[in-house]
Amino acid sequence: MSSSSSPARALAAFAALALIACGGGGDAETTGDSTGAATPPPAVSAVNGETLYQNTCAVCHQNDGQGMAGAYPPLAGSHYTNAASPNRMIAIILKGMTGPITVKDVEYNGIMAAHEALLSDEEIAAIATYERSSWGNTGSAVTAAQVAEVRAAVASRTTAWTVTELETTVP
Repeated sequence: MSSSSSPARALAAFAALALIACGGGGDAETTGDSTGAATPPPAVSAVNGETLYQNTCAVCHQNDGQGMAGAYPPLAGSHYTNAASPNRMIAIILKGMTGPITVKDVEYNGIMAAHEALLSDEEIAAIATYERSSWGNTGSAVTAAQVAEVRAAVASRTTAWTVTELETTVP
């Protein structure tokens, strides 16, 4: 058996990926291949949208995406969550939302905090993708590049969105 396929090498590679996935690994940009040459890291995202959702969003929107009656709107079945373009959803996550919003024929009048300073583009993409593909939702996946584009487009905004502002500003 060659050293490149040994169980020890496979275990070392798994441990390195696990360390990176759990936020460790320092500034490691590359890993070595069987010849010792540097190779780019795998193109697999270590960000788990469900875990991020549970830790960031579920306190208001609940584990099942149904929201809290009278306080926080549901994400399950929401036209924002299922829209063809995720741009408005991304903008809401970035800048927050305030004032009345109607979701599934019910009006909510609360405040959603901005998450732009707390979450990376990759993390927002993972959360939005999880929300758009859970609880019967049918929205497409969201990429970090899409989040970066919306982040740049709304960068000068310093306040949370109202529905009217969101719908007239973000396509």
